[in-house]
Amino acid sequence: MRIHKAVSAVSPWKTTGLLLLLGTLAVPACAATPKVSQWLTTPDRTSLLTKQPGELRFKDAASPGPTIEVDDAKTFQTIDGFGFALTGGSAQLIMRMTPSARTSLLHELFGSSGNAIGVSYLRVSIGSSDMNDHVFTYDDLPQGEKDAALEHFNLGPDLTDVVPVLKEILSINPKISILASPWSAPSWMKSNDDPKGGSLKPEFYDTYSRYLVKYIEAMRAQGVSIAAITIQNEPLNPKNTPSMYMSSEEQAQFIKQAFGPELHKHNLATKIILYDHNCDKPDYPISILKDPDASQYVDGSGFHLYGGTIDAMTTVHNVAPQKNLYFTEQMIIDEKSDPSLQIAKPVSRVLIGATENWSRNVLLWNLAADPQFGPHTSNGGCPICEGAITIDGDKVTRNLAFYSVAHASKFVPPGSVRVSSDSASADVPPHVAFRTPEGKHVVIVANPGTEVKTFYIRFNGKSISATLSAGAAATYIW
Repeated sequence: MRIHKAVSAVSPWKTTGLLLLLGTLAVPACAATPKVSQWLTTPDRTSLLTKQPGELRFKDAASPGPTIEVDDAKTFQTIDGFGFALTGGSAQLIMRMTPSARTSLLHELFGSSGNAIGVSYLRVSIGSSDMNDHVFTYDDLPQGEKDAALEHFNLGPDLTDVVPVLKEILSINPKISILASPWSAPSWMKSNDDPKGGSLKPEFYDTYSRYLVKYIEAMRAQGVSIAAITIQNEPLNPKNTPSMYMSSEEQAQFIKQAFGPELHKHNLATKIILYDHNCDKPDYPISILKDPDASQYVDGSGFHLYGGTIDAMTTVHNVAPQKNLYFTEQMIIDEKSDPSLQIAKPVSRVLIGATENWSRNVLLWNLAADPQFGPHTSNGGCPICEGAITIDGDKVTRNLAFYSVAHASKFVPPGSVRVSSDSASADVPPHVAFRTPEGKHVVIVANPGTEVKTFYIRFNGKSISATLSAGAAATYIW
């Protein structure tokens, strides 16, 4: 109103000039046709998360073929991040690098500029996982002895590898989210008094709850904040070394009787995530989420995809939409008999599949291994677990899982929101869309088929045409 009065007070020719100026200034930047950059990875490795020359530009032309319709007025879950499991073995290999090589690698993984891929979420094991060079917990005792007061608790080997690596990572990205998962309770708390298999004795529910809280507090004392904790890695798999079986009934009892109240008593903000196993048993987390005494302490459920189908996550979401969903593990490996980089399969199945089914994160297994897929435990460790990177001294090889995560982590920071990307065509390639906190739009597309795909991305009534070769994946940003 003030501008209108000021204009009325000047001569006609000045009024015209001022109105033209105001009209120019009033045009919002977003009214200009946005330019779309494309980052591509192809099976023949000629493009490895490579920004393509030139830019695509939205046009008013119709979309005569399969179309991805992006609508950021329709929003879904907020994204917490993308990343890997920092196993004890991964940390051990990283710590053996020369300081300059280690720093360079960690900046590439966790930085936010240049060639960095912006990893924003990590999973660590509470005690050893099967990808450590030996089995340990934080309170190991000779057989037959017990430590109900946890007087012998200490972080042990983690102080020489996992913790130092995490500290250097936090110096690069202080906001990274960290999920912690136990593979087993100390053997003296278990039914079989062994690191492999067995179950947690009910008489030690309170003790084990204090053990987990002591872990959270010990890590905090090291400057490492644990954002979330799963109750048990793969609770239905007693075959890993270490491992521990835990039924859904046992997990519910442990949460509501012991761990939930213990966490609350210590005023810890660490979230509790259920299950942490395959998509073939959605009834496991659902049964606990339906128990009000247990679910009051629970933030959400975690999934792997070695069994079942990814839409099990939506099944759980539909039962308890107020709870969150997390994708906590999947191993992705290069096919040694196939020299091509089949990027489209894991991007479509895991990255796109999990986020399209409500997951707030995607974590792959695991960050690093040596050329022999080690280190790992014996008699139950994983002899085929390729790292996202292979570390051989200071030499680093980037593998399929690295590029799979990077297509999301580099462009979709924490705080981004998944937005609608519907399609009326069954021929459109797998895809997912996000809006970042800075207002950018990101669409990840994969072509797991055997033929070239031409498709359109439509936004605000305008569209671009894109082509993706067989087996390729691309991220589009505007």
